Amino acid sequence: MAASSPRRVLGLQLADGIGRGNMWAFLSLAFTSTMVISFLPAAQPYVLKGVLGVAEDDTGKIVGLLGSAAEIAMIASLAWYGALADRFGRRPIVVIGFTLCALGAGLFPFAGNTGVLVALRVVFALGVAALNGMLSTLAIDYVRDRSRGKSYGLVGLFSGLGAMVAVLALVRLPQALEEGGAEPVTAARLSFLLVAATVLGVAVLMRFTLSAARVSESAARVPLTRLVREGVTLARDPGVALSYAAAFVARADLAVVAGFLSLWITDYATREHGMSAAEALARAGAVVGVAQTVAMLGAPLFGWLGDRMRRQDVLILAQVVAAVSYLSTLLVDDPLGAGMMPVAVLVGLGEIAAITTAGPLLAERVPAAVRGSAYGVQTLCGAVGILVVSSLGGALYDSWRPAAPFVISGVCGLLVVAFGLAVRRRIAPPAAEREDEPATAH
Repeated sequence: MAASSPRRVLGLQLADGIGRGNMWAFLSLAFTSTMVISFLPAAQPYVLKGVLGVAEDDTGKIVGLLGSAAEIAMIASLAWYGALADRFGRRPIVVIGFTLCALGAGLFPFAGNTGVLVALRVVFALGVAALNGMLSTLAIDYVRDRSRGKSYGLVGLFSGLGAMVAVLALVRLPQALEEGGAEPVTAARLSFLLVAATVLGVAVLMRFTLSAARVSESAARVPLTRLVREGVTLARDPGVALSYAAAFVARADLAVVAGFLSLWITDYATREHGMSAAEALARAGAVVGVAQTVAMLGAPLFGWLGDRMRRQDVLILAQVVAAVSYLSTLLVDDPLGAGMMPVAVLVGLGEIAAITTAGPLLAERVPAAVRGSAYGVQTLCGAVGILVVSSLGGALYDSWRPAAPFVISGVCGLLVVAFGLAVRRRIAPPAAEREDEPATAH
């Protein structure tokens, strides 16, 4: 039975069985997971140029290949992670996710060729899949329904802080080590090992601070294949289908900002201005940092709107903002010029708008017993979106223009807007808020 005066953290009403320590651990998870997830794609150009010596004309193709391999791994694992979380609980999946990310990141600059690099990117992606699925699920598990929009907003805020640390501090580590006298290869390896050690420490911390209880004891007795199947069949509900479609675009947006924005600026800086790989990466980090700062500040706004508007309506609004933002990159000729900063602001706002609005809509449409499976499928849709945008965007990046991945994301966003407008009136309001539905089983 719901407590009459629920505990609160930063204005969030906590679900039954969740303590303040659990909530702060979850917010730390949002910060750290996004930090490491943002770091590796942003630092990829430095490894490709400074360690492997990849020719500039091939970088777009290789980044697209790495992204595609990673997303195939995520597609193969995401729905199963959600079912495993329903069966065994969320905490073990989080620990596994951080451990795999640490392994992939720590060994990444030691790769001797592109094939090994792809294999390590796959290991890292398997960790990212676990963390992404659990981040979305715990944002709902840990709070009551009336706080779920704000919960996603705070997740966006802490995730934005993590991304800022990645692009403003962590990606500058190689340059700082080079300035201290280290060779480029040594600087890269030490930087990645330091990040990996930090992530392993966080994995241990999560083991002792996240809630160990399951959301539903009944899910522990359901076969994994059935849990996966139920997550897929939920898409018959138009609200669930819209949430899945929005995730397709939202996750692709995140990948575009993390990977291709940094690559675009790094390529231009080294080619047109003769900067070293480390200097170019630092300049890219500054621009990406602007986008992530705006994302961080905009997250609470869209979280607040998510608790005050119909959730399908705020999702459609967010997709419009994201589409316009990403299409604005067509106006940029010089990514190091002043015109790039307004576009970075728009891109950051569009990125966080899309990310923070899909989850709360899904939460009000699915029962707790299959919530992990539903969020696994939703994150799976996002992985497919990243695969499509990374593959097509990587090819068009080299053959057409560097803004190509952003344009593809913008067009996909407009398609989701059209779908949302077509089904919004068919999405019935939830019968009642599930305030009596416990977050953990006792």
